[in-house]
Amino acid sequence: MYIEAVPNRNSPPVILRRESFRHEGKVRKRTLCALSDWSPAHVEGLRAVLKGGTVIPPEHDAFTATRSLPHGHVAAALGTARNLASIASSGLRGVGKLDQRGSAGARARRNPAQLRRRAAADL
Repeated sequence: MYIEAVPNRNSPPVILRRESFRHEGKVRKRTLCALSDWSPAHVEGLRAVLKGGTVIPPEHDAFTATRSLPHGHVAAALGTARNLASIASSGLRGVGKLDQRGSAGARARRNPAQLRRRAAADL
């Protein structure tokens, strides 16, 4: 997308937001909207943003993060780490061990006989 000024004979130029594309090997232009009623400062600001610029200069801090809360996968990893730490501090052996295929509970659902053998070995 880009901004183009199309001259008029006896009128001010028309400011258009356009998009270029290829159709059957030829370059075509599609007008997305007319920006003639915008102020020159707004048009230049949009032109800068379309070229990859930012609305707020980098030296100006628009937002200051005072605190951020973990969410999604970060919260899941943090919760798992806290659970493993509480299990390790309680002195239980063999509970909460992880392998490459999943948790100890997932292994137990796949092979209950193996879980019984491990429980007997831990006693």
